[in-house]
Amino acid sequence: MTAPPIDASQLPDDFLRVRPDWVAQYSEPAIEPDLPIIDPHHHLWVHGGVPYLLPELLADTDTGHRITATVFVECRAMYRAQGTLETRSLGETEFANGTAAMSASGLFGPTRACAAIVGNVDLRLGARARDALQAHVAISGGRFRGIRNVSAWHASGIRATSANPPAGLLLDPEFRKGFACLAPLGLSFDAWLVHTQLDDFLDLAQAFPDTTLVLDHVGGPLGIGLYRGRREEVFAEWRSRIQSVAQCPNVHVKLGGLGMHTPGFEFHLQDQPPSSEALARAWRPYIETCIEAFGAHRAMFESNFPVDKGSCGYGVLWNAFKRIATGCSDTEKQALFSGTAAKVYRIESAA
Repeated sequence: MTAPPIDASQLPDDFLRVRPDWVAQYSEPAIEPDLPIIDPHHHLWVHGGVPYLLPELLADTDTGHRITATVFVECRAMYRAQGTLETRSLGETEFANGTAAMSASGLFGPTRACAAIVGNVDLRLGARARDALQAHVAISGGRFRGIRNVSAWHASGIRATSANPPAGLLLDPEFRKGFACLAPLGLSFDAWLVHTQLDDFLDLAQAFPDTTLVLDHVGGPLGIGLYRGRREEVFAEWRSRIQSVAQCPNVHVKLGGLGMHTPGFEFHLQDQPPSSEALARAWRPYIETCIEAFGAHRAMFESNFPVDKGSCGYGVLWNAFKRIATGCSDTEKQALFSGTAAKVYRIESAA
């Protein structure tokens, strides 16, 4: 089947359009199929009328790899239609917990989908965030592990997300008052930002050394807009900042998100989806830099599906990660593919 031509100007500016027929053109047998994997970052939603819910997730995870559990990460899905700023996002946690309960029944296979939940409470609520966080914990069936407030912003107008965060969110005084509520409740914070904001993230991590922070998508290196054609320059800047952030022992990093539009690899413009070898070649410098800086015990591979599905298939993506990790020891692989995620999100790993 030949993929239809793509007019790049018509692609959404927040994430790549998923084309199931295009993705289905290429697949691979799983490498190391018995290696346990906890996928620590995926979304569920109905976006533009197109669902990515439990059936779609399980169709992706059932591609030969041993996905034992997953972590749902907020994406502003299924918010309550009515309510206050504090209560509307409870709908998403209820939705994720209901999906987790379905999966935990065993009726849908061995993968425990949404075994942990990263929800959304706007920390600009300040001290009021504590009650909102406790409400999420109370309705989550014991699965609520933390929150994410998307902060990805760039002065040029580059859109890295469908959210619309303000400039300087991580430095905002009211945000930090709310952030102070996380550690006492045993909750973590996921950060989605672009590489030019890594200094703000470093300041936040240093200001709250007792809070567990997770840097999503290898810290958001940009390869679009004014950064197009400047990969080596951007890489050097990004690497220096990543090495500084890694000095904070309370920070972990997710290895993925490179299939989004923001890094600018443009695999989605090819006639056929990329192989795992092609993905590994493109992504290796970023992932190896992060593993070297953080160590395997503070790094975890992620799918970021269905967002990264705009560039490749789920099984091919995990093959690419396994190719990149070929030189790692068995202990390091255990950490990268399941152990770090199990520790950070408190998931009983099914080895």
